[in-house]
Amino acid sequence: MAAVLSTSINIKEPRWDQGTFVGRAKHFFTVTDPRNILLSNEQLENARQIIQDYKKGVVSPGLTEDELWRAKYVFDSAFHPDTGEKMLLIGRMSAQVPMNMTITGCMMTFYRTTPAVLFWQWINQSFNAIVNYTNRSGDAPLTVNQLGTAYVSATTGAVATALGLNALAKHVSPLIGRFVPFAAVAAANCINIPLMRQRELKHGIPVTDENDNRLGESSNAAQQAITQVVVSRILMASPGMAIPPFLMNSLEKKAFLKRFPWMSAPIQVGLVGFCLVFATPLCCALFPQKSSMAVSRLEPELQEKIRASHPGIETVYFNKGL
Repeated sequence: MAAVLSTSINIKEPRWDQGTFVGRAKHFFTVTDPRNILLSNEQLENARQIIQDYKKGVVSPGLTEDELWRAKYVFDSAFHPDTGEKMLLIGRMSAQVPMNMTITGCMMTFYRTTPAVLFWQWINQSFNAIVNYTNRSGDAPLTVNQLGTAYVSATTGAVATALGLNALAKHVSPLIGRFVPFAAVAAANCINIPLMRQRELKHGIPVTDENDNRLGESSNAAQQAITQVVVSRILMASPGMAIPPFLMNSLEKKAFLKRFPWMSAPIQVGLVGFCLVFATPLCCALFPQKSSMAVSRLEPELQEKIRASHPGIETVYFNKGL
């Protein structure tokens, strides 16, 4: 008779040590696995049921530890960690590689004309807006007006940045011109992410003690969380947008692409995808998902509240979002 699985496994935390970069990288290679977007609703609901039951001390018959961890990562790939709601399919981290490789590859292929720049920057920022909203920190929803204002502002800013850089690039070498999409994406991330998460900056995100007991909301924590996400997103885009331009600049001088110019887009998409398979999880792993901040760096009123009710706490924790 098979042994019953212990109920003492801490599935609130990732399987690997999140205090190390290697542990976080293993975690995010699992979270961003593109195969997770192919899972059916039935498989997702089954994983959620396993996790919810396990948290209550109920172990499914015959469940192994590996199956439990698999269910946890399936659950984490599709359900928001703070709200528990099922996330939009294309906003999930498991959709990052296939979506970004397609959009980025096309941005870098069709960057020479204004209509192409407008279209692909709009597509990219619309996708980013969905990702930023889907992976926001905290459990307070944005209103439709707030969401609409943030989306329009972010998309307008990103498109204007791309067009301005594209105009400047006409006076430089073609190779440098290939880097315009990357510069635009980097600048747009600095606009899009704070705007889509503006409610967090205004009202704060939940901060907890090490046992996940909620202590209040902090705008300072939101600033740190959003800064870390902006940095990781820019670095995430770097390999896929910095390496292919050199390769494509060389390949387009070869006889093959001169004979089959239509192959340029598929090759570029493939190169970007190869880079993103590694860059996405590795850059997500740069900062701990469960970030921390010294109580002394919080807002004065929140510091007073925490020191009055929990005098021994020196560090608070929060979900930085992705």
